[in-house]
Amino acid sequence: MKKLSLAVAVCGAFAASAANAQSSVTLYGLIDAGISYTNNAVSTGTTHGSGRVAFKSGNISGSRFGLRGSEDLGGGLKAVFLLENGFDVGNGTLGQNSRLFGRQAYVGLSANDFGTVTMGRQYDSMVDFVAPLSGTAGSFGDAGFAHVYDNDNLQHSIRLNNSVKFTSVDYAGFKFGGAYAFSNTTDFAVDRAYSVGASYNNGPLRLAAAYLQINGSNGSTASSNGAVDPTEIGKVSSQVGNLTADVQRTVGGGIGYTFGPAAVNFVYTHSQFQGTTAFSMTTGGSMHFDNYELNVKYAVTPALTLGLMDTYTDAHLNGQTTWGTDPKWNQVNALARYSLSKRTELYAEAMYQHAIGNKNVAVMYNAGGASATNNQVMGAVGMLTRF
Repeated sequence: MKKLSLAVAVCGAFAASAANAQSSVTLYGLIDAGISYTNNAVSTGTTHGSGRVAFKSGNISGSRFGLRGSEDLGGGLKAVFLLENGFDVGNGTLGQNSRLFGRQAYVGLSANDFGTVTMGRQYDSMVDFVAPLSGTAGSFGDAGFAHVYDNDNLQHSIRLNNSVKFTSVDYAGFKFGGAYAFSNTTDFAVDRAYSVGASYNNGPLRLAAAYLQINGSNGSTASSNGAVDPTEIGKVSSQVGNLTADVQRTVGGGIGYTFGPAAVNFVYTHSQFQGTTAFSMTTGGSMHFDNYELNVKYAVTPALTLGLMDTYTDAHLNGQTTWGTDPKWNQVNALARYSLSKRTELYAEAMYQHAIGNKNVAVMYNAGGASATNNQVMGAVGMLTRF
């Protein structure tokens, strides 16, 4: 009788273990806090620049917490979901225009042999495939290393609302995917977005390419309930306005190679904005940005990683003369990250940007204010921890 009772207890324990293995919900997060300094920063309501020392949430990576879950449905099929919130650790306020789950929110199905289909608020293919080779990757400089105005969305200023997305499994190093975001209006073609991308990893070699198109992000046709929220587009300054447009097309690609502890990557992106009023253009103006980025990351020790990145942005404006037709920016970034454990690290970063063109000024993505001149320097130190 005792042996029978023991056998029943053991079987019950194994059954409970199997049930737990079939479904799971994980709470995770990241908190990034530090102190930053920016010179020549123009405050709201002023025209002159001055030094700015500030507490900063998310110098490198945006602070967040989320819930990730899956349920085994059998036959290699799983139900999956993710809800991810962004917040400011300095004051506790919500990020992404006060959305509860502004970073990501989706539900879907995942098949072991094919890939995953998800529906909700999600990243586009530029973020999924090209950004990992850029200095804007979360394992590199992330937010502080974004290209000017985040014109190519590698820093995911824009998330796709109302989107259906497919991501394939890994086929011997090759992956592909795409997303379509609905306008949720009676005009199907207005305020929608779509993207496609692919990547290939083979040992030390990495390749990636992607395309993103957004239709009707102008304030006259777009709303925060559409495919994209127009207030999220770009990281703009008062001089420039918002980088919304009748049609935005962005294409990009990257190549990377690892040499022992060093990784070298080159990324090129091209962004076109047709029918925009940015840079004081008249209605119907157009512009494009070509971004050329070279970055190097070197693991000095298992705990200490150094990074260096240079980005040259060549723009052309068509539809106004106030700013000149060809503004340009060159930005150099340096970074050191030191791991205290698998979860916690310290970091220090420094950025310098030089702007060229009539009335053009330096305007770094995470600086807290455009420069009053064509030069700007920013530095930050801080720590981040994951859970």
